[in-house]
Amino acid sequence: MKTTGVVGLGDMGSGLAKNLIKNGFETSGFDLSETRMAAFTDMGGLPKDSVGQVGRHAATVFVMVMNEDQARDVILGENGLVPNMAEGGTVILSATITPAEARAIGQDMEGSGIHLIDTPVSGGFPGAQNGTLTMMAAGAADVLDQNAEVMQAVSATIHRVGENAGDGQTVKACLQSLIGSIFSATFEAAALAAKAGVTGQALLDVFSSSSAGCGVVNTALENIIDRKFEATGSHIATMHKDLTISLALAGALGVPMHTASSAMQIFHAGKTKYPNGDNWVCTRVIEEIVGAELHR
Repeated sequence: MKTTGVVGLGDMGSGLAKNLIKNGFETSGFDLSETRMAAFTDMGGLPKDSVGQVGRHAATVFVMVMNEDQARDVILGENGLVPNMAEGGTVILSATITPAEARAIGQDMEGSGIHLIDTPVSGGFPGAQNGTLTMMAAGAADVLDQNAEVMQAVSATIHRVGENAGDGQTVKACLQSLIGSIFSATFEAAALAAKAGVTGQALLDVFSSSSAGCGVVNTALENIIDRKFEATGSHIATMHKDLTISLALAGALGVPMHTASSAMQIFHAGKTKYPNGDNWVCTRVIEEIVGAELHR
């Protein structure tokens, strides 16, 4: 069975590691946080002192960091994965960055003997921890075949969306433009209900049993009516970043994004007022304007 690794052991990366270990893969890991490294060790992972050490241990390594600078350094840096992995190894880029950034990393990996799978994920903290993520995978067919078992360990659904680096990130940008828009509409509906005197439970009952009900809406509304605005595993900075990517792609292609642009402003307001909050904290900004709160 393949040796695996994970670089970036936060909410998402710790879930990847947990499920790789659960499925019998010998998994090494690295994170700058000592707390995260301790938790990784406790779950049965092999802690390493550097990214390079992970690369020397693992045949397949997931990269779950926050942005392109981190991804580039982890993959291509002097003590990164590419200089240290054995020929034929695979880097699975599961972080969300722009399509252009993923393409550039792929181009710079050419001739290295190390393969790249560009596969951002959807499912958030619950999906990562439960091994039920949706993967938008782009890479050569034989490389995807070779790593199928590893990817299945962390994902319930793997979509092959292209063969080139950047293809996965493009699909993710489209997806996040939709999810961000659904979130923002839910926040507004919650504030409208609060001002009108509707209970949160009544709203949840109706939404969840109607055609509008879905995981995005139901999860957001449950957190809103229970007033859980922090530490739910869906930090606002991530969606804010993702919508920024979606709108940048739209701008580059000349595609109007009226709804996603409005959602971006709601998330920008939420992130500015409550930088440590999760996605649902945007509702508080609207509630403060109307002078009402939605409770269960």
